Amino acid sequence: MRYTDLVFDLYGTLVDIHTEENDLVWEKTAFYFGFYGARYTPAELKAAFQRELTAREAMAGQSYECFPDIPFQEIMAALFRAKGIDREAAALGINAAQLFRISSLEYIRLYPGVREALARLRAMGCRLWLLSNAQRIFTAYELRHLGLGEEFDGVYISSDYGCRKPDARFFQALIREQGLDPARCLMIGNDLHTDIGGARKVGMATLYMHTALTPADQPAADLIREEPRHFRFEGDDWRELLQLILRILER
Repeated sequence: MRYTDLVFDLYGTLVDIHTEENDLVWEKTAFYFGFYGARYTPAELKAAFQRELTAREAMAGQSYECFPDIPFQEIMAALFRAKGIDREAAALGINAAQLFRISSLEYIRLYPGVREALARLRAMGCRLWLLSNAQRIFTAYELRHLGLGEEFDGVYISSDYGCRKPDARFFQALIREQGLDPARCLMIGNDLHTDIGGARKVGMATLYMHTALTPADQPAADLIREEPRHFRFEGDDWRELLQLILRILER
């Protein structure tokens, strides 16, 4: 088997999700802040959040090759501290972050055939890794809700590493910590820039899925030239995608 390690993106690849971070979400979150004496209007809270995020990204050194990822709950905690709430700020920041996510979440569900496909690939002896641009404070709980908490040999979430795909450092953390050979890794993701572009830079083979959550400015899979180590698939049905992956593994 040419590829022994399969590396998966999460949202838009394995999981269909829709969030709406609208005014009502900020209003509910501002209520929560106010319950603990940190009074913001929804507009003030949103603006303060963006200022804090921008400042932290600037300190981390955002550039073409550097893509920092700031833990969401740390920003929320900083906004409590800005209002003089110090002692409980860390715990309140976690709660506020999760409230914000739940308030913005309209649905989250697995794509058809995901669980069965992962089980089949594991039974064949493949090691399965998750490499997701995400916030642990959201994603760890969403994986549990979806029944994916035990499906992977390792779960790598960008907020834990301070950088996100396509930053090579995030891919290299997985490679280094697990002792992987990039030439035997197949990255499966729905974003040509973050998933596919980042994986190619570190020497992984790739499988580009074009799904409804692929960025709108990216082309359909049928318009991408297939190469010896770089494959493509149109759609989100893992019952069909599994057959392609099995053919790739047999090559």
